[in-house]
Amino acid sequence: MRRYLLLAATLLPILTGGCVARTAVHVATLPVKATGKAIAWTTTSQSEADRNAGRKERKEREKAIKDCRKHGGPDCERYRDGAR
Repeated sequence: MRRYLLLAATLLPILTGGCVARTAVHVATLPVKATGKAIAWTTTSQSEADRNAGRKERKEREKAIKDCRKHGGPDCERYRDGAR
């Protein structure tokens, strides 16, 4: 019985060593990953900024076209021809 207990005590750290080490790495890197996610959520990438600026510009142009068609005006000639 003592022999099995000694064998189990010897093999247990070897068998679970990978799991313990992997868990320790996950616990150690968790704050870094969480901070990176938070920064990514709060900042805007250049592609997102470009996309948002293009969307805003299109909406403003569509509003200007709609207003010109509705009210007319001297600067609306460029919209009447269908050119944007």
